[in-house]
Amino acid sequence: MTDGRDELEAQFAQWRHYVRRRRELRSTDVEELEDHLRGSVDELVAAGLHADEAFLVAVKRMGSLDDLSREFAREHSERLWKQLVLTGGGDGPATGGRSRRDLLTMVLCAAGAAASIKAPGLFGLHLDQDEAFYVPNAALFALPWLAAFLALRRRASKPVVGVLVAMFALGAVAANAYPLSTESQSLVLTSIHLPIALWFAVGLAYVSDDPRSARRRMDFIRFTGEWFVYYVLIALGGGVLIAFTFGTFEAIGVSPEGFVSEWLLPCGAVAAVVVAGWLVEAKQSVVENIAPVLTRLFTPLFTAALLAFLVTLVLTGDGIDVEREVLILFDLLLVVVLGLLLYSTSARDPLAPPGLFDRLQLALVAAALAIDVVVLVEITGRITEYGTTPNKAAALGENVVLLVNLAWSAWLVLGLVRRRAPFAALERWQTSYLPVFAVWAWVVVLVFPPVFGHL
Repeated sequence: MTDGRDELEAQFAQWRHYVRRRRELRSTDVEELEDHLRGSVDELVAAGLHADEAFLVAVKRMGSLDDLSREFAREHSERLWKQLVLTGGGDGPATGGRSRRDLLTMVLCAAGAAASIKAPGLFGLHLDQDEAFYVPNAALFALPWLAAFLALRRRASKPVVGVLVAMFALGAVAANAYPLSTESQSLVLTSIHLPIALWFAVGLAYVSDDPRSARRRMDFIRFTGEWFVYYVLIALGGGVLIAFTFGTFEAIGVSPEGFVSEWLLPCGAVAAVVVAGWLVEAKQSVVENIAPVLTRLFTPLFTAALLAFLVTLVLTGDGIDVEREVLILFDLLLVVVLGLLLYSTSARDPLAPPGLFDRLQLALVAAALAIDVVVLVEITGRITEYGTTPNKAAALGENVVLLVNLAWSAWLVLGLVRRRAPFAALERWQTSYLPVFAVWAWVVVLVFPPVFGHL
């Protein structure tokens, strides 16, 4: 029964992947069509058809997808040539109203983020002098506003809004309640893990229209990758803007350094978090073609780099230095590998036969798994010999969390390559494991400082 359901979900995923390539259909249109298709399938299954037969019949009943797309194109013809325009004057009233409402909401939330990072200045705090305050609170200046934009766009229920407010309030307490000095390891750990914990709060806002849906969690994975691409592009454009600002004002004998460092850079950095989220929501079809390309480009490169590292490690026989900077580097490396796996999973055609790229992924995950084991052995040995510190304890826990994910992912990818496991099993595992990362991040932020005496 489970296998049949997995196969049906894989068919839905393939249909959804195909439909989303049609630029004339927005994500809301796709969701509406999928709801209609699922309802039809459920009726046919209840009537006695097998799941795969019901899917084929339901698709036939909906008519040709090309005809359906053309019907949508006729109803919303402005979308075909105004897709990259911020607001469309000729859009239909519902579509145009939604676009303008989203734009206004984004502007207000981005302005709120910019005001948030300047508000501490009213109490005598300055970016260049009070790092112990600004560094752990950095995520709290931007992510609540991104979550607010998404929650408003999804029309989140009051219970979900209450949970979001509680999570961000808890994050504010974690960032400010403990007496952490600028030399404290716990301050660094909080500064790294709190944004991760709060990003999952953003994820709750993203899936607030259907919090229990595995499909929506996978959509959030896509959103994360696309948001990162847009944010980097905005940051690059911001760098060009700053360079021109310096050049033009200094040409007339005026130094804009104070304005750039105190206003333009901090306000622009936090506002761009909201703007990037809005761009992903508004222009999904543009970036959905970029992120999978980046994944396919970097997967073989990272695979080669990790395999080369393992070969060198074996030949030299040297151990891994487990100082703080090195631990952070290896954890980031494993997170990048996991990100490549997650995003390639979200972009893969679920019914496509296993190919060379799947084998590359298996090699990548296996190499990352081997490195994770080596790092765990080194950390455990150092803790046994010299005792534990917040950095080593956090690295140990993170590597264990990643080890479990990578180990089972490797097994599922191996099953996929050998045609013994469906792709849906890998997709379901990744979306189900996401809360584990969130829980661990909250543990580091809330539990580590008092346990280690705010060291």
